[in-house]
Amino acid sequence: MRAHSLRAGRLAAVLLSLACSCLPGLAAAAPPPIFVLNSLDATVSLIDPTSWTEMRRVSVGKEPHHIYLTPDQRSVIVANSAGDSLTFFDPKTGEIQRTVNGIIDPYQLRFSPDMKWFVTAANRLNHVDIYRWDGSNLQLAKRLVTGKTPSHIWIDSKSTTAYVSMQDSDELIAVDIPTQTIRWRTATGPMPADIFGIHDDKTLLVGLTGGEGVQVFDVSGREPKAVGILSTGKGAHAFRAAGDGKTVFVSNRVANTISRIDFASLKVVANYAVPGGPDCMDVSADGKRLYVTSRWAKKLSVVDLQAGQLMKQVPVGKSPHGVWTLDHAR
Repeated sequence: MRAHSLRAGRLAAVLLSLACSCLPGLAAAAPPPIFVLNSLDATVSLIDPTSWTEMRRVSVGKEPHHIYLTPDQRSVIVANSAGDSLTFFDPKTGEIQRTVNGIIDPYQLRFSPDMKWFVTAANRLNHVDIYRWDGSNLQLAKRLVTGKTPSHIWIDSKSTTAYVSMQDSDELIAVDIPTQTIRWRTATGPMPADIFGIHDDKTLLVGLTGGEGVQVFDVSGREPKAVGILSTGKGAHAFRAAGDGKTVFVSNRVANTISRIDFASLKVVANYAVPGGPDCMDVSADGKRLYVTSRWAKKLSVVDLQAGQLMKQVPVGKSPHGVWTLDHAR
């Protein structure tokens, strides 16, 4: 009787296994892809994070540079700067949902934390656009003429101020979002790029792509104060929070390194070698891997953060820039 029961149990297990392999609904869901924006190919590479292969390459508008999740997390937006458009993707499958045209030169993009505003930086046309967001559609509220080559955006936690770097006029500006006016502007080091806010919005970190580090600003008062430069490496460019609430990564594009900065001490606590001009980054949900676009090598680089070294590189398209996956550290 016992032998018969064991045989029946084995048979049931085999049948269940066969059913799961044949019926997608019973099988484990595939992990969301890693999106890599190939800015000179006008495509997006979708990478399988299990096999580390490119599943497919999707055509979008000209010069896709940056990518951002919508507040409802149902779409991820690829901004096509030279195509004057936004491509909405399903973040779980990588399928295109819709394309919104008439968004002029959206080089960088960011939603406000209160989910009411959407801000873009027009890198080649020298303006910043502020849109109202109703949860589905965009309505232009104001187009602001800025300094030369607005590059990256950071919005404070109160959704009242957007900080924007001016790449070719070496400035940082503060935009009052409710009134859509420029509150102040201040000089920076050479070629300011990405911006990252810490210390409850009191401190800004600005990557100096034309320099060798990160410039630190105190923005707690009415006027900003430059308080120093943190040496990281040549071509400091993009930031990505590590997900631990304590540190942030910065890519040093010319030095071919990634530096990890501690919030409390404002010191570099680790460095990782990443070849090929490391640029934008994302972090796996478990905090163990760093995904980096190697801009000059046409590769997605994967860093093992526990081992502190490059784990692998995946071939993608020309000049990969933005990188993102839904399964990321928060």
